[in-house]
Amino acid sequence: MIDFHYWPTPNGHKVTLFLEEAGLDYSIHPVNIGKGDQFRPEYLAFSPNNKMPAIVDHAPADGGKLQTVFESGAILLYLAEKTGQFLSTDPRVRIETLEWLFWQMAGLGPMTGQYGHFNVYAPEKIPYAIERYTNEANRLLQVLDTHLKGRDFIAGNAYSIADMATYPWIGVYDKAPIDMTPYPEVQRWHAAIKARPATARAYAKAKEINPDAGKAMSDDEKKLLFGQGRR
Repeated sequence: MIDFHYWPTPNGHKVTLFLEEAGLDYSIHPVNIGKGDQFRPEYLAFSPNNKMPAIVDHAPADGGKLQTVFESGAILLYLAEKTGQFLSTDPRVRIETLEWLFWQMAGLGPMTGQYGHFNVYAPEKIPYAIERYTNEANRLLQVLDTHLKGRDFIAGNAYSIADMATYPWIGVYDKAPIDMTPYPEVQRWHAAIKARPATARAYAKAKEINPDAGKAMSDDEKKLLFGQGRR
């Protein structure tokens, strides 16, 4: 029913978390971003930002022609509305969920990504950039930790797309781990999601699709991924 164009990255994991939790029928179509699959014309036809993930829904809720969706946050919102799962119909809870979904998309994801880039992947160490993004990643973790006090999940007591969007961006970089000691609420919340059976199934897809996940990237892969050139 759903073609899922995926590679095992934090943004890719967001969608596998939803698909596995919801029990949807889907097939994975690997997008090897290290080899430049994201620049292929057939992929750009429905994912014009040459990023991953994207979906093609062959049975949209309106019964019309197939629906394509790119951008991980938009995919989560689309799937939640299609299935009626993981996004409350209560107006106040719904807007809170969307606030934190957009917080992840605009803040935690990009800032943590820059933290990882300058700490792990950059060809030279730039102290200003390392300090800037380390401070911002920690600031955002403190925001989340404060918010989670007295809450099981980000939007209250129910697991939602806000949690699915945020979870993969916590503890991403083994080669540059952030000290999580100051964030006990984030640790507690993260452990609860990690223990969910659907989370284990979602992350098992990583090794199935890319057995080399976690290994060092080649110079050619870095050029593709970091905008230094396209094939």
